[in-house]
This record gives sequence, C-alpha cells and structure tokens, in this order.
Amino acid sequence: MTATPSPASGAASPLAPAIAWADPQRAAAFAQWLAQATPRHALLPESLRLASADASFRRYFRIDAGGEAATRIIMDAPPDKEDSAPFVQIAQRMADAGVRAPKVLEWDRAGGFMLLDDLGHQTMLDVVDRANEDAARPLFEQAIENLIRWQLASRPDVLPPYDAALLQRELQLFPDWYLSRHRGAVLEGKHAQTLESTFAQIVQTNLAAPRVFVHRDYMPRNLMVQQGALGVLDFQDAVYGPITYDVASLMRDAFLSWDESFVIDMTVRYWQAARKAGLPVDEDFGAFYRAVEWMGLQRHLKVAGIFARLTLRDGKPRYLADTPRFIGYIRATAARYRELKPLLRLIDEIEGIQSEGGYAFGRV
Repeated sequence: MTATPSPASGAASPLAPAIAWADPQRAAAFAQWLAQATPRHALLPESLRLASADASFRRYFRIDAGGEAATRIIMDAPPDKEDSAPFVQIAQRMADAGVRAPKVLEWDRAGGFMLLDDLGHQTMLDVVDRANEDAARPLFEQAIENLIRWQLASRPDVLPPYDAALLQRELQLFPDWYLSRHRGAVLEGKHAQTLESTFAQIVQTNLAAPRVFVHRDYMPRNLMVQQGALGVLDFQDAVYGPITYDVASLMRDAFLSWDESFVIDMTVRYWQAARKAGLPVDEDFGAFYRAVEWMGLQRHLKVAGIFARLTLRDGKPRYLADTPRFIGYIRATAARYRELKPLLRLIDEIEGIQSEGGYAFGRV
C-alpha cells in the first residue's frame, strides 16, 4: 500500500544529496549502483529526490533523465526484507494484458534496486473530485475497464492462490492487532467464539466466488493519472482469488468513502461490463453484490489490523487515523446480514458504540 509522498532530508553521498539513509552500507551500495546505471540511462544524479515511501520497506525516488525521458523512478527494496521478483513478473503480465504498469528498465536483484519508467506525479486519489460523483465517474469507469482487462488475462497456477489459509491469516490481524493490542480487548469465551464462527463464514463465502487475478490493493491511491490515462502501481502482492475482491477495494476505499448509491452504481457498471466480457460473475446482481460486501468485509477487517500493526510495531501512526472508516465499513456490512449480527455486537461493545435499530452505509 503506497504512502503519501514526503520530503526527504539528510545526505548519503554526492550521488544522493536529497536522500536520507539509516544504513551507511546500503547508501554506499546505492551510490555504486546509481553510478553504473547513470550513463546507460542518461540519468542526472544531482536531481535525485524522494518520490514516496511505502507501507512496507520499499522507497521510491524520482530522478531526471536526458533525452526524451523527462524522469525515471528508482525503487529501493532491501532484498533481505522485500522480494522484488513478483513486481517484475506481474508488471510484465499487466502490460501483456493491456494495463499500463511501470516498465522495468533495469533491476539489480542482489542489491534490491530497480529503475522504472515514471507514470506521473498524481494519483487518482489526488485528482478525483470527492464532492462530485458525476465528475468522479469517468475515472472510476476507466479503473473498471483496466480491472476487467487484468481479470481477462487470468490463468490458474500463475499467481499464488488466495486460499483459506491466507484468508484466515489476514482476518487474524484484526483480533491480534486491532482488538487486542490497539483496543486492549481480552478475546476469550463468547468473544473468541464469535470471531471464530464469523471468520469461518467469511472464508467459506469468499472461497465460493469464481477466481481470477487479484491485484489485492486496487484503489485510487495506487492508480496513477497521466495525460488522462490510468496506470497501476503496488501490484506485487497479486494473487489468484475471488473475482469480488478488487471491485470491493476500488469502491470501499481505504482513504475516501462514497455514498452507497454511487457505490452500487459503479458496482453495477463493473458487473455489466464483466458479464459482457465473459467474466464469471453471478448472473443475479443481488447475489453478486452480497458477495462483494462479504469480500469487502474480509478486506476491511484485515486492513484495520494492518493499520494498527503499522502504528504499534512499525512506528507509522498516520495509518491508524483512517481506522474509523474501516470500522464504519465493517459495521455497515455486519448490520445488513443476520449471520453477522454477533460480529456487530462484539465490535460495538469494544468500540463503546450504542447500536441503533439500523445502520446506513455512507460516507465516513
């Protein structure tokens, strides 16, 4: 999950004047790699600056280049912490599917440095008009078109499976990090039984969905806008899993919310386009939308746990500020289905929320 660009500080070497390095050895390795890459790609080392930091251990730098290429992106992914091979492989698969993704121009696998073409400075999150759904609709329609191209390229046994074990591990982040460590809840007895039973239902429901390539973080923050066209980032964790996942992440975003009427409208547009393209979505939209909601519930429980972990373990507190949005998503879905009412009661008890007769999905 990419993070908002932030200013750089400090100095590591004459080749990296605007970048701070915690590890002098890695700074020296980067300077050596950049010196070798510079003549091959007409790079201008004095222009190096931080482009963005990642929720993982990856960082991205922007650097000017001569000739027709105005700028390039450098990925700094320490190989002892990040495996960049999936990024390289999936970038090519996306390009083959007709989806714009960064082109890998050079990769030092042992060192963990990569040179990419630049998809621009603005994300879809930066440019979308949050107050005007009609103005936002064309960008979401384009995002849906790209998603369908990606899903049409799906093949089994290519990407890791989004199986029951992975779904369960992701769900467990919620009680381990959000409820227990962030909220201080003691999860035993009926609370533990509620979570165990609810998680089993969520996993079973989501595994029933047809499987396709899943980006796994397909949302406006990871979609770049350049000359009106969308490009896709942060796809290295892609898997082969439920067709409902990416449309759920697109319309139930980690960083902005829409009224339910707009969410349903765009989900219908995806469903119609997917059916026309021959993708295996349910013929009944009501059944499909229910499956999307249950898939979204799994994602929101997972991300609430991840955001708590980023704060408590990794020292990145800005993410936890968005958890009320996820609790809102979780409560909205749990309130809609009888099987999920025990989960709603558990969360309301821990959050100190007095439940009312109904709960409307909407902006948070």
